[in-house]
Amino acid sequence: MKKEFTLQLSPEQAYDPLVFQETVLKKAGLPLDSKDVIARQVKRSIDARGRQVRVNVQAELFIKEQAPSLLNNSPSYSNVSNSDQIIIVGAGPAGLFAALRAIELGVKPIVLERGKDVRARRRDLAAITKDHIVNPDSNYCFGEGGAGTYSDGKLYTRSKKRGDIRRIMEILVAHGATEEILVDAHPHIGTNKLPKLVAELRQSILDAGGEIHFDCRVDDLVIEADEIKGVITQHGETIKGLGVILATGHSARDIFQLLHQKRVLIEAKPFALGVRIEHSQNLIDRIQYHCQVDRGPYLPASAYSLVSQTEFKGKQRGVFSFCMCPGGYIVPAATSPGELVVNGMSPSRRDSKFANSGIVVSVELEDLPQYQKHGPLAAMYFQEEIEKKAWKAGGETQVAPAQRMVDFVENRVSTSLLDTSYQPGLQAVEMRDVLPDFISARLAMAFKSFGQKMKGYYTNESQLIGVESRTSSPVRIPRDRESFEHLELKRLYPCGEGAGYAGGIVSAAMDGERCAEKLIAAYVKR
Repeated sequence: MKKEFTLQLSPEQAYDPLVFQETVLKKAGLPLDSKDVIARQVKRSIDARGRQVRVNVQAELFIKEQAPSLLNNSPSYSNVSNSDQIIIVGAGPAGLFAALRAIELGVKPIVLERGKDVRARRRDLAAITKDHIVNPDSNYCFGEGGAGTYSDGKLYTRSKKRGDIRRIMEILVAHGATEEILVDAHPHIGTNKLPKLVAELRQSILDAGGEIHFDCRVDDLVIEADEIKGVITQHGETIKGLGVILATGHSARDIFQLLHQKRVLIEAKPFALGVRIEHSQNLIDRIQYHCQVDRGPYLPASAYSLVSQTEFKGKQRGVFSFCMCPGGYIVPAATSPGELVVNGMSPSRRDSKFANSGIVVSVELEDLPQYQKHGPLAAMYFQEEIEKKAWKAGGETQVAPAQRMVDFVENRVSTSLLDTSYQPGLQAVEMRDVLPDFISARLAMAFKSFGQKMKGYYTNESQLIGVESRTSSPVRIPRDRESFEHLELKRLYPCGEGAGYAGGIVSAAMDGERCAEKLIAAYVKR
């Protein structure tokens, strides 16, 4: 027999398995020592709006029967080693899920990744942090798994138009993610667990006869009569296929430049730019959970989401939190020497003493009149210039420019900086010397506004660390709404974050699946 319950629980009742079991048994009117019963959570979300934090739980109780798996479908991959082949450029979430979907549809994917496999990639990440050496092909953005691998692994998305979110989650679980991601309202995996999961995705592709080539940057395109026939790699090898899925991520500037040089239609795209803000996690917990000392043993590290509308020189722009990492770390995310970029990540336990979030300002193309000479690359060159200024301000290493929050708003260089999770180190600067006026003025307005929404957020016990500039691609590669094919170049399928059609692991994965489906439906003979 199965019973279902909608419960509002205390953190202990929700997160302590034994207490949860007892709570459900009481709700069902069963003795606490009942045998052959299984209680489990199906959905869980935290409600911290009141003075007492509650956890909303949808639960199931199975009496004298086995609980079925939470997975509705287990993927099955037949061997495609001798099948028609397609080319996928990039082994991030979009590329990997495009490859898996191609295999499901009986087509062989050849995945070309400029970076290294997920394990070898660690050495290059260590070199950025310890020695301030940036490998332009292997870093926090490039390499197996893409930018998401060494990040929080946040899986929450509002994008439901391009695929089945549950399906993506179940594929992740089938490759090693915990079933908790099917339960939590805002699921995440964690930077410590993502690499193994990515390696399992790779193994599924290889076991089914697909190919993945690392250290294999695409340097040119093979175009004949308005059709893309294949690509040319850094090694001079020409690889051809029935079509090309371009899933390079939002930082592949060389690909954007290549497309522009080849007269392949691309467009400048609005994006967002700002800084990382770092507080102590305890401060954020006390604000969000209304606690006096700490959040206690049951509640997870708290997160926040903030947005403010600002006006500067007659123009309205949004300022918002981006990629908030509770219990996390700030990391160096540059993709070339001579630039400085920061990003956030968290381990699965989210147990760092720091909380960080991007706080970024919407940048519209009309904000960049002096860059219009660069045409569709205008926003990209603006982004690049700010990153170079940040690198110089930090001392021309991966030491990041920083400033305490109130000091920034009140226009004074901080005489000291706080402890930080950013391992390369910080340099106290006036961040207004790094950021354009229209960015820094809006950030200052927003910080005061955020302090009114979250009492205690606006404080000199927090600091700005710059710059957070890789929020999304500054370029869009236009495609047909229905076919997903490039508007002018046949057989090219722009995909994921780099093409301007996704904003995170799950939305990129869904977009990858749909691109594979569209390409195969159009060009693979059945």
